[in-house]
Amino acid sequence: MTEESTAARTPRRSAGSKAGTSGTKAAGSKTAAGKAAGTRTARTKAAGTKRTTGTTAQKAAAAAANGAEPGLVQLLTPEGERVVNAEYDRYVAGITADELRGLYRDMVLTRRFDAEATALQRQGELGLWASLLGQEAAQIGSGRALNDDDYVFPTYREHGVAWCRGVDPANLLGMFRGVNNGGWDPNGNNFHLYTIVIGSQTLHATGYAMGIAKDGADSAVIAYFGDGASSQGDVAESFTFSAVYNAPVVFFCQNNQWAISEPTEKQTRVPLYQRAQGYGFPGVRVDGNDVLACLAVTKWALERARAGEGPTLVEAYTYRMGAHTTSDDPTRYRHDDERAAWEAKDPILRLRRHLEAANHADEGFFAELEAESEALGRRVREAVRGMPDPDHFAIFENVYADGHALVDEERAQFAAYQASFADEGGH
Repeated sequence: MTEESTAARTPRRSAGSKAGTSGTKAAGSKTAAGKAAGTRTARTKAAGTKRTTGTTAQKAAAAAANGAEPGLVQLLTPEGERVVNAEYDRYVAGITADELRGLYRDMVLTRRFDAEATALQRQGELGLWASLLGQEAAQIGSGRALNDDDYVFPTYREHGVAWCRGVDPANLLGMFRGVNNGGWDPNGNNFHLYTIVIGSQTLHATGYAMGIAKDGADSAVIAYFGDGASSQGDVAESFTFSAVYNAPVVFFCQNNQWAISEPTEKQTRVPLYQRAQGYGFPGVRVDGNDVLACLAVTKWALERARAGEGPTLVEAYTYRMGAHTTSDDPTRYRHDDERAAWEAKDPILRLRRHLEAANHADEGFFAELEAESEALGRRVREAVRGMPDPDHFAIFENVYADGHALVDEERAQFAAYQASFADEGGH
């Protein structure tokens, strides 16, 4: 309780107190004056604390943007130099040159697919698209840390994670073209359908994780969400339930600095990963543009979950290079120099520099990958343009597992409505 609130709650003197001497009154006045002065001091200190905290937060954010904030797990610098980390090195100690090339290939192909999808939307082939440009390392690193029996609950931007789970990129586009509600079987890849409602998938992930814990399964769950979603009540509830029930779930927050047009400073006064402390489980901030660090930290968090040690919050500190979606114009709320500063820390360029410096890849590898990425772009474009129109009656098929009389009635009404548009020839 603050000094001010204590003073405000002090009961007033009763009428009988007036019988006291003038000296007592004077003493009371001095006491009141002292309390008032103390209150002013407390207010001044509080205001000063706020100013100091804000300045500290701004300095911390600036330092983090330069990759220099203490506690930021980093294994590859923006120049591609390997950094020794005593805590997380063991999770990538045995990685081979072939596996490093594989991570690079994953990021390049994911970015190429993403660019093709953006172009398709601009050309009217898709209704909307949410680009992952700049977030490839966070998604590929965490995606490749998963075991086959782990389960993923994505948002609508986890195209790189979908790639790691074996989901055909073309299948990701059906929903954005408006021909289906997903396009893949979640149980076939342990990769849930995209979630449009912000933050709700963290509740789904927590419930699923509680279920597999009761089943005694030796697997883990990972839930993806953004910095903006961290302000949703669903996320707070997920943190509470997962902590209390020791659920084997990893909360993977991609802090790309912007929740549409709102910067992270409008979401929190402390680094996002520190929120986990209030719920009783660990949080860690990782360089989200460092694929090796994301791989290592996610492996660590998943191991904790599988070992029965409960949830973990991973904050991947990265940057959304493009628009929030293709309906957004980021030039209205952020500066070009901000993007330029992050372009220097591009996740793909970072790993390429490392591969070249270590002689793990030559020009032939990069040329072959470039040809593969162009082929992927062409395949995706052809697949989208060849998608059939949806069956108008499919909406009635999966409402109830065993059917329902009301749904049957509605289906018949819709069929009659459709038939009313037919001409006399039945066409």
